[in-house]
Amino acid sequence: MLDPDVIARIRKIHITTSHQVDDLMAGDYVSVFKGRGMEFEQVREYQPGDDVRNIDWNVTARSQTAFVKEFREEREMSVVLAVDISRSQDFGTADDFKQDLAARFAAAIAYTAIRHNDKVGLILFSDHVEAYVSPKKGRGHVWRVIREVLTARATGRGTDIAGALGYLNRVVKRRAVVFLVSDFLDEGYDKVLRVTRARHDLTAVSITDPRELELTPMGLVELEDAEHGGWVLVDTLDPGFRKAYAKAARMRIADRKGVLKGCGVDEIELRTDQDWVKPLITFFRMRGQRR
Repeated sequence: MLDPDVIARIRKIHITTSHQVDDLMAGDYVSVFKGRGMEFEQVREYQPGDDVRNIDWNVTARSQTAFVKEFREEREMSVVLAVDISRSQDFGTADDFKQDLAARFAAAIAYTAIRHNDKVGLILFSDHVEAYVSPKKGRGHVWRVIREVLTARATGRGTDIAGALGYLNRVVKRRAVVFLVSDFLDEGYDKVLRVTRARHDLTAVSITDPRELELTPMGLVELEDAEHGGWVLVDTLDPGFRKAYAKAARMRIADRKGVLKGCGVDEIELRTDQDWVKPLITFFRMRGQRR
């Protein structure tokens, strides 16, 4: 049984995201993702004006009459959310913990997909795959996705993006729309990122808290390495330390962006202290214009 407070949080996320999807995202989702796939349906005789690229040369050769292939849009898709639940996700100094923000994002995508008769699947990972929920339909499934992301407690501490994507490539056989949700505190995942990008429509969703980018002067503070363990005492009044901390954060972000760009993967940047809906809408509209 879930704690009543957790149930209330899930219900709130479900209700608020469903309204936001209805008001803002539905049309953009259709224009970007729906109808992306085409399935062969039949052949028929060539008619003046048909695209010659659709001629079925095998049938034409056998019958001595020109035939063309007809296709229909593959309306149903699978959307897979690969969500990082490592220990560093259980952190937040603003409006949300990073894991809460991941749940909101997952709810918005899941609700949008279900609303358009698509299936939604979920992979939760840390330094190994923690759980897999196969793609399904239905509003009740959205509730489950929110619950799983919001209440999951990882048995591992670190982050293994390559392992999660490798697992996804093994279990999801058909091309899917994939959102990789993480703070990307990992490295060495570029090779499998390219493989996944070739097989699926992959988008990275980076989640950051403002205190990961810069420290406010608060005196002596103990910082924990959530993913590797250990504590360190730092003097946040030291401007040199704060400057070095901010520089390291900028370098980490630059490295992440370089890897994603090099692999041809789009990125949605979310922050716990900022509106998360606007970057999502911007992404959908950017993809729609590009298409």
